[in-house]
Amino acid sequence: MASQSLSLPVFGFKSLSSTREILCGQHGSCGRCSVAGSSFLPRSTFSGRSVVIREKLPKKDEGYGLEGYGISSDKTSSHGITPPRLNSTKQRSVEARVASETFAPRPKSSDGDELETMEPEFYRMGYIRQFRAYGVEFKEGPMGVGVYAAKDIPTLNKARVIMEIPSELMITISQKLPWLFYPDFLPIGHPLFEIINSTDPETDWDFRLACMLLLALDQDDNFWQLYSDYLPGNEDSTSLLLATEEELQELHNEELADVIRIQKKRVIDFWTENWPSDSVLKLKRLARDADQFLWAVGMAWSRKFDMKITIGAKTQELNMLIPYADMLNHSFEPTCSLRWRRRDRMLEVVMNAGQTIKQGDEMTLNYFDGKPNDTYVQLYGFSSAQNPWDVVKFSGDEKIHLDSFLSVFNLAGMLDELYYNEEATEKVDPFVDGAVIAAARTLPTWSDGDLPYLPSHEIKAARALQQECRQQLDRFPTTLMEDRRLFESESEKRSPRWQAALRYRMDKKIFLQKLMKTLDLYMERILY
Repeated sequence: MASQSLSLPVFGFKSLSSTREILCGQHGSCGRCSVAGSSFLPRSTFSGRSVVIREKLPKKDEGYGLEGYGISSDKTSSHGITPPRLNSTKQRSVEARVASETFAPRPKSSDGDELETMEPEFYRMGYIRQFRAYGVEFKEGPMGVGVYAAKDIPTLNKARVIMEIPSELMITISQKLPWLFYPDFLPIGHPLFEIINSTDPETDWDFRLACMLLLALDQDDNFWQLYSDYLPGNEDSTSLLLATEEELQELHNEELADVIRIQKKRVIDFWTENWPSDSVLKLKRLARDADQFLWAVGMAWSRKFDMKITIGAKTQELNMLIPYADMLNHSFEPTCSLRWRRRDRMLEVVMNAGQTIKQGDEMTLNYFDGKPNDTYVQLYGFSSAQNPWDVVKFSGDEKIHLDSFLSVFNLAGMLDELYYNEEATEKVDPFVDGAVIAAARTLPTWSDGDLPYLPSHEIKAARALQQECRQQLDRFPTTLMEDRRLFESESEKRSPRWQAALRYRMDKKIFLQKLMKTLDLYMERILY
């Protein structure tokens, strides 16, 4: 993704000797410049969640206020601080999930969906800290919390701001030494810094972010202690790090289950090493047991944003937890993106230009491209049968002609940028969806501009690939219909991890069936 200019507030940082300094654009590293007086202009790109970041020029965007939520602009309001209840069943389930499938209509808020508007306190605790939401509502349903349009929004020629999130509400830590934090709420001499300092800069970003999250939840004056009431607890989390062995078996994918077991052991070993039984109280209370640390790492996996910035002449790569923006669910056709506003150091969630949004449509982000369902279920606890990047491994030698396949389904673009070309056909083909795009990427293909394809050879290859898909389906111990009946009868009694595992294996079977139907249509249409 191309680099784009933006600005961030000054970062206080800790060196290896735990000394504190201030970075500024004018003096580099000095103690003369205050945080409020900084004016450097870093540059930024996004990785990790592939969320588009654009620079915002200092111009005030108009939007809808928060009237109707009972929110006052009085900044002197006080709020009681409630410690995080990580094991409480009363906590809200906030599940990072697929909000809408590719090419499918956007989901709408309705009574049938059992969506309830979040309580005013959810808005108020951010509003008094300069968070703003315009024309959108946060709603909670059986699948967790999402962001929905509060009213019809006509097609616009430019992006429209729907959220403003101040950097002071975020948790930020650099990926490499020296460790930078903003806001820097890690007290001098706290043993947690030595734990963070012992991590591998290349691989242990999740440990560092989990440590900072646990510290934020332990501080009475930290915003995240309020926000934690709206995060999923241990029992509500879809993170497979918290899955039992029985729940991992429901994946019907031993290779993926082994990956999760290895990651779980890695997390538990780190906690065991750094939280011994004789730990000081201010460290021990952050993660009293391994499950609490597993929960924090799961939160880091599912809610982390990666940002690469330049501070003065130095480039920094950051891991960030961004409240409110992390309530946006995933879609392969997102309605929103992110950008940074340099004037007052706000992260903006903007509705992408050229869209017509109806009341009740869900606002979504694309977490990242190029990842199969194995990655999504491991990091976020969800999967999609229409993931345009899902893969199936084929072991045979048969291949189909790539250009012929693309032309049959009116797909255009390079393989990493494939899209359905509606202009090439008089009528939109309802069969074409993300799974068909995934088929073009995962099916074995050949391409030679000098050699034409032979229909008889293509049909032979397509039938062989169909047979391999059928064999993979037969290897599963259950059928898709059996899985659906099991899910309908048992899901309410089971944990979110069990539900995520069952959905994953159903999505894999749906994708294999879609591949077989796609090859059927290819053989039928290639003759004409």
